[in-house]
Amino acid sequence: MAITCGLVVANIYYNQPLLAAIGRTFHLPDSSASLVATATQVGYTLGMLLVVPLGDKLERKRLIMSMLLGAAGCMALAAWAPSFAVLASASVLLGILSAVPQLLVPMAAHLAPEESRGRIVGRVMSGLLIGILLSRTVSGYVGLHLGWRAMFEIGAGLMVLLVGLLIWKLPTDQPTFTGSYGSLMKSLLTLTREQVPLQRAALVGASLFAAFSVFWTTLTFYLEGAPYHYGSDIAGFFGLIGASGALAAPLAGKTVDTKGPDYTIGLSIGLALVAYAILGFGGTYMAGLVVGVILLDVGVQATHISNQSMVFALVPGARSRLNTVYMTAYFTGGSLGSVLGGLAWTHGGWPGVCLLGASLTGLAYLISRFYRM
Repeated sequence: MAITCGLVVANIYYNQPLLAAIGRTFHLPDSSASLVATATQVGYTLGMLLVVPLGDKLERKRLIMSMLLGAAGCMALAAWAPSFAVLASASVLLGILSAVPQLLVPMAAHLAPEESRGRIVGRVMSGLLIGILLSRTVSGYVGLHLGWRAMFEIGAGLMVLLVGLLIWKLPTDQPTFTGSYGSLMKSLLTLTREQVPLQRAALVGASLFAAFSVFWTTLTFYLEGAPYHYGSDIAGFFGLIGASGALAAPLAGKTVDTKGPDYTIGLSIGLALVAYAILGFGGTYMAGLVVGVILLDVGVQATHISNQSMVFALVPGARSRLNTVYMTAYFTGGSLGSVLGGLAWTHGGWPGVCLLGASLTGLAYLISRFYRM
C-alpha cells in the first residue's frame, strides 16, 4: 500500500518540472503551459470529493484496480497528446483517477488491528510523502534526457505493473454502505455535522497545512534575495530536507498508538511553533533554515497522521467518507495558505511570512485544545 501510494501520487507531480518543455512543444507561454499542473490538481480535488466516498459503497480492491487502469490510459493519452487541449483534458482525468491513495489510507486503517492502527497509517503515509518528494526529481531527470512524453509513457507502464502487483497482494475489503450514490454524498454533510472530532481534526489540519503552505510558497522568493541570492535549485534541495517528515510518519503513528492522538497532536503543533520561531529569528542563517524546515515538516506531518488516526476510529464503516471530509478541508487550508503567504511576503517580507505562519500554527493549537462544539 505504501509503494502504491508513492507511485500513484507521483502522477500528480510529474508534470511540474516538464512545463517549460511542454510549452515549447505546443508553442505556448509559461503561463499557459502551467495550466497542465493546475488541471491535474483540480482533477485530484474532484477525485477526493466525488470518487473517494465510493470506497464505502464499492469493493475497494476492484475500485482501485479500475482507477489504476484508467490512470494508465490517461497517462498514455497525455504522452501521445496531439494538442495542448487533449493534454489538459487528460490531466484532469488523470488527477481524478489518481486519488487512489485516499482510498488506500482508510483501507489500511480498516484492515489494521486497533492497537497498531496509527503505526500502519503512518507507514502507508510515508510512502505517499516519499512519492511526492521524489516524483519531481525523477521527472526532471527523465524529461531532460528522454523528453517529457517519455515520462508519461513510463508512468503509464508503472500503473499497469501496479495493477498486476495489487491483484496478487491487495486483499479484498467489502463495504458496508448499501444506499445510493446520492445518499452517500449527502452523508458527507451528516458526518460533518454529527462528528465533532471530525470537525476539530479538519480545522486543525486546515490551519496547520495553511501554515505549511505559507512557508513553501515564499521560500523561493526569500532564497533569491538577501542574504542568500540562491536559485531555484537550492529551493529544490530544501524539498529533500523535507523528507524528514516522511521518515517521521511511522514514528508519529506509533506514538498515537501508545500515547493517544491528543498527546501527539499537541507535541507536533508545538514543534511547528518552535520551527517558526527559529525561522523568524534565525532564518538569515542557513543552519536556522535547515533546522526550521525539519521541525516544521515533522510537526505538520505528525499532526496529519495523528488527525487521520483519530478520524478513522470514529465510524468504521464510513472511513472513506471521513477521509474525504478531512482531506478536502486539509487541501482547502493549503490553498488558502498559499494565497495568504504571497500577500504576507509582498507586504511584510520574511518577518511577515513567519508571523503569519506562527499565527496559523497557534490557531491550530487553540482549536485542538478548545474546540468542543
